[in-house]
Amino acid sequence: MTKNYDTLIVGGGHNGLVCAAYLAKSGHKVCVLERRDVIGGAAATEAFHTGYRVSSGAQFLQQLHPGIARDLALTRHGLKLAAKNLTTTALATDSNHLTISGNVISGAGVSTEEQQAFSSLMNDATAFAEVLRLLFDHPPIDIFNPDLADKWTAVKAGWGLRFGLGKDRLREFLRIVGMNMYDHLNDNLEHDLLKGALALDSVLGSHFGARSSGNVVAFLSRLTMPSTDYMGLPEGGMGSVSAAIAEAAKAAGVEIRTGASVSSINVENCRVGGVTLHSGELLTASRVVSNADIKKTALDLVGSRHFEADFVHAVSHVRMRGSTAKLHLALSALPEFSGLEEQALSGRLVIAPGLEAVENCYNAIKYGEYSQQPLMEFSLPSISDPNLVDGSGHVLNATVQYAPYALKGGWTDQARTQFLDRCIDQLQHYAPNIRSTIEHAQLLTPADLEQRFGMTGGDWNHGEMALDQWFVLRPVPGASRYGLPLDGLYLCGAGTHPGGGVM
Repeated sequence: MTKNYDTLIVGGGHNGLVCAAYLAKSGHKVCVLERRDVIGGAAATEAFHTGYRVSSGAQFLQQLHPGIARDLALTRHGLKLAAKNLTTTALATDSNHLTISGNVISGAGVSTEEQQAFSSLMNDATAFAEVLRLLFDHPPIDIFNPDLADKWTAVKAGWGLRFGLGKDRLREFLRIVGMNMYDHLNDNLEHDLLKGALALDSVLGSHFGARSSGNVVAFLSRLTMPSTDYMGLPEGGMGSVSAAIAEAAKAAGVEIRTGASVSSINVENCRVGGVTLHSGELLTASRVVSNADIKKTALDLVGSRHFEADFVHAVSHVRMRGSTAKLHLALSALPEFSGLEEQALSGRLVIAPGLEAVENCYNAIKYGEYSQQPLMEFSLPSISDPNLVDGSGHVLNATVQYAPYALKGGWTDQARTQFLDRCIDQLQHYAPNIRSTIEHAQLLTPADLEQRFGMTGGDWNHGEMALDQWFVLRPVPGASRYGLPLDGLYLCGAGTHPGGGVM
C-alpha cells in the first residue's frame, strides 16, 4: 500500500534532519529517506578499522546555531562535547610552533607588534562577520519582489554596515570584501605561520587558493557564529550531533528510514507528487525537500525535462569541484610531535607553513595533480574522547588540501598509495615516529566522498562558496530562496544560503 506524507525529506544529513524536526514541530507528517544505513550525511561517526571510530566527514562542530540547539533541545537528546574552546596550533618543522587561541597568539617568536596587528585584524573580522550573520540568519532577500521581512533584513544589514561598523570599518569592509587572503594578510601581518594558518581557514573544503578573489568572504563566513557551548569536538564524534537531531526529530513525530535510496522525485501535473525508491516502493507527498545538491536533485532525481532550458543551463554550470580529501589513521599509541605536550595535541592542529606554501599547493590541482606537500587540518580526538577506540590506541583525523576530484590518470590504487605516502611523509616532518604507530590508514579522495555521501564532484559545500555562487545567487538565480521552479520542491542542503558547515 502506498504511504502518504505531508513532506518527504530526501537525505538524512544534519540539514535534512533539522528541516524535518522543524516541520514536524509545526504539525506536518514527515518522513526522512536516507540512502545509507547511517544517518547524518557528512556529520557521521563510522568505524574504519576494527576497534577504531572516526568522524568520517566533518570533524569539528564549529557553526551549530545556538537557536537550533535550544529549539530542538539537543543537549537533552544526548549532545555533549568532549572538548571545547579548542586552540589551533600551527606546526613548524623546527618545533617553534605557533598557538592561536581566540585573538591571542603565542610561541614561534611572536612580537608584541604582531600580536597587536593580529588582534586588530581579528577584531575587524569579527565585526564584519557580525554583519554577515544578519544576512545568514534570514532567507536571501528577494531583490525584485521584496516582502516586509526582506525589507526589514535589508534595513538591519544596512544599519549594521553603516552604524554598527562605523565609517572607518565600513570603508575597510568594502575594500576587502572582494579581495584575496594573500593580499589581505600581507597587508596586515608579518608572521609566516600565522598567515599560513589563516589562509588555510579561507580555503579548506574549497577550490580556492590563497590568491583566489573572494576568499576573504569565505574566511569571514567561518566567524559568523559567535563562540558558544556548541563548538568543539562532540563526544562520540560528529555522528552524535546527527543522532541528537534525529532524536529531537523523532520526538516531534518524524519517521526516519535508512537504507531507503530514492531513485526519482515524481512529478504530476507540473508539481511534485512524491518519490519512488530503488526498491520500487512509491511514497506520496505534496512537498519534497531535498538535502542533496541542486545538480543531483534537479537533473538526476527530477529530470531536466521538467524545467525551463535557462534553469537547466544554470544548474549544469554550478561549480562543484571537490579538492579536499580525508585521512583517518588508526594508531597503536599517541605519536610524539616534537615540541608539543599532550594538551596541545588535544586541540586543532594545522600544517600550512605560509602563504606561498598554500598557493603552491593549490597550483597542483590546476593541472589535475595532488599536492606533493599537502596542507592539513587535523585532530587526535581520542585524547579527549577515549571511547572512539576500543583499547589504548588513538585516532588521527585529517582534512587534506589539495586533492583533485578528477585526478590526471584517475585515482588508481597506485595513485592512492602515492598520495597516502605524501600525507604521512608530511605528518612525519612533525611527528618522526608516526609511521611506527600506524595500524591502519583510510584515505577518502573527493571521488570517494562523492560515492559515500552523494556530494556531486566530492564538493562538501554542494557548490563553491564563491561570490558568484553566494547569497541571492546561491545555488542559482531562481532557486535562492530554497524553492525550485517546480511546485512543492525545495532544497535544504549545504548548496543553499548560507552555505556549507554544520550550522
